[in-house]
This record gives sequence, structure tokens and C-alpha cells, in this order.
Amino acid sequence: MSAYFITGAGTDIGKTFVACGLIRTLRAQGRAVNAVKPVVSGFEDASARGSDPGKMLAALDRPVTLEEVAAISPWRFVAPLSPDMAAAKENRAIDFDAVVAFSRTADQDGVLLVEGVGGVMVPLDGQHTTLDWMVALGFPVIVVGGSYLGAISHTLSAVEVLRSRGLTITAVVVSESANSMVPLDNTAQSVAKFAAPHVTVKLPRAFPLQDAAFTALAGLIS
Repeated sequence: MSAYFITGAGTDIGKTFVACGLIRTLRAQGRAVNAVKPVVSGFEDASARGSDPGKMLAALDRPVTLEEVAAISPWRFVAPLSPDMAAAKENRAIDFDAVVAFSRTADQDGVLLVEGVGGVMVPLDGQHTTLDWMVALGFPVIVVGGSYLGAISHTLSAVEVLRSRGLTITAVVVSESANSMVPLDNTAQSVAKFAAPHVTVKLPRAFPLQDAAFTALAGLIS
């Protein structure tokens, strides 16, 4: 068993895009893989197929049903807010220890990918953030950043926070942001320089460059 935590420098940064690409690449290589996104906000039952859990299930070649969604995303909230706020709107609370336990015991035979929610410091409850979740698990981390203006600072800040808590960083992914005025190559080069010695993977949206990037990233997964 090997397990990796996918986190982001912010929300809507491309974590699920990276998770799904990795799932498909690993499966194409004949490797067993499972993925979970234990906590998700902004989830509507009627839009399950287009949701992050729905996309992950499709990549895993599993049916996108509410039962299957619940199996990989037990903590789901309607409001598109930080998990603590989204839970409060439904008079609910997230059991941090239960989230950690679920992440550790997700049924899988080969590679397990655990996708976080929001960015590194997003609150889960009144005392814990996604960072605390990652520390409790101790899994190697894949950090996903964008290429928009400001992404370099956001990505390197996330890397520095992870380093400060002693977490192992497997890769820093610079995922091309839609409609960005900043060239992907420039952003990736700058991130790579300051994130060294961690491996930086440049992830374009165009094929076949995208496939090559996912193959390179999969090569870092043991």
C-alpha cells in the first residue's frame, strides 16, 4: 500500500483535475488505485455527476450514484463555503478524528489518493485545518498550484507551510490556469527554482503534453 494526499495552494486550483489524471494514468499502467475526497462543500445531489466526487468515480470506472459518492465522500455539504462554515449552515459538525480514520482505512489494494478540500489552511472545524489533517495522516503530499497572476506566491507559501510541519512533498504541480495572462512555462520555472529540491511538474491543458505530464507525475508514485 502507498498513499498520497493531494492538496492545493487554494480552492478551485485543479486538485480534482490532477487526481483524475493520476487515476487514469495509473490504471492505464495496470496499477491498482483508489481515491477518496472525504470532505466536499458545494455539493448538490442533482449535480453529482459533475461534482468532484463524481469526476473521481468516473476516472475510477465506478458508477456515479449517490451511494458510490457517499462511499468516497462521507462529509458532503451544500454551501460552497469552507467546511466549517458549510457544516454550520446545516447545524452539523465535522468529526476530525473520524475524517482522519476514514482517510487511513479507505479500502484499496495499491495506490490510495486522498484529495483534500480547499487549500492547505482551510478550516475543517473550530480547531483543525486541512494542514492538521495532513499532519495526522503523515502521507506524502502532492501540492497543486495554478499559473494565474499571484500563483507563484500562493504555491510557494503552501510549500513552505508543509515543510514547516515536516511533511514529505512528492511533487509540486503547476497546473495551467484557464485564461491566465501569465505563461505557464514562466510560472513553472519560477516555482521550480524556489521549491527545489522538490520535483516540480508542469501540467498544460493541451494534449499530448498533458499526458506526458501525468506520466511524469505517476512515475513519482511508488
